[in-house]
Amino acid sequence: MLRLKYLTKISIIYLILLLIALVMLFPLIWLVITAFKSPTEDIFTVSWQWFPQRPTWNNFITVWQNYPFGKYLWNSTVVAVLTVVLNLLFCSLAAYPLARLNFGGRELIFASIVATIMIPFQIVMIPLYILTVQLGLRNTYLGIIFPSLASAFGIFLLRQAFQGVPKELEEAARIDGCSELGIWWYIMIPAVRPALVTLAIFVFIGAWSDFLWPLIVLDRPEYYTLPLGVAKLASALDLDWRLIAAGSIISIAPVLFLFVFVQRYIIPTDVGSGVKG
Repeated sequence: MLRLKYLTKISIIYLILLLIALVMLFPLIWLVITAFKSPTEDIFTVSWQWFPQRPTWNNFITVWQNYPFGKYLWNSTVVAVLTVVLNLLFCSLAAYPLARLNFGGRELIFASIVATIMIPFQIVMIPLYILTVQLGLRNTYLGIIFPSLASAFGIFLLRQAFQGVPKELEEAARIDGCSELGIWWYIMIPAVRPALVTLAIFVFIGAWSDFLWPLIVLDRPEYYTLPLGVAKLASALDLDWRLIAAGSIISIAPVLFLFVFVQRYIIPTDVGSGVKG
C-alpha cells in the first residue's frame, strides 16, 4: 500500500512537470511545425490538421537562397566565438587574483564588480555607443563584441570556482618554481573546467541571441547577425510566418546543437584528486 501511494505521488509529480514542460516548449514546437508547413496549409488552426499534412523543406530553401543567411550565420559565429574566447580570458585573469592573491582592497574591488550586475544595460548603452564610435569600432566585429569583453557575472563565477581549488596544488606548483601566470594556466584553468564551460555556454547564448546592441552599432547589412537577419526577414516578407519560422529555426539550431554537445562537460570534477594526504 505504501509503495502504491509512493508511485502515485511520483506519477502525479512527473505529470505536472510534463505539463509545465509542454507549456514552456509550446512556442518552439509551434515554430518547428510552422516552418515545415506548405503555403496552402493554415498555420493558426487548432483543428486536427494542426500538424503539417505535407511537410516541406521549401521554406528553408527559399530563405537560404533569397536572403544572405549564410553571411548572417558566419557573422554570428565569428561574434559568438570571439566573445566566448575573450570573455573567458579576461574574466579568468580578473578572477584569479581576486580569489587567490592577498592585497589591499581586494574585497572592495570584488564587491564593486559584483554591484555592476544591478546596472541595466540601457543605462550604459549610450556611453558605450559614444565610446565605440570614438574608437572607430562602428560596423566592425570588434564593435559588436566590445561590451561583452568581460562580465561581472563571469568574474564572480570563476572567482568562486578558483576559491574551491585546494591550496596544496598551488603550493606544490610554487615549490616547483611555477610563476603566478603559470599557476593560473597550468593549475587553475584545468581545475575549474566545468565553470569555464558553464560560463562559455551563457556567454555564447547571450552573444548569439543579442539583438539590441548589434542593432545600435551596425547599419551595414554585411555585418548583420542572425537576430538582425530574422528581423529584416520579418519586415521584408510582410509577416510570412512560414519563412520567418524557417529563418528562426536556422538561428536557434546552432545553440541547441552546442548545448547538446557540451552539456556532458558540465560535471563536477575532483580537483583535489591529485593531492594525497
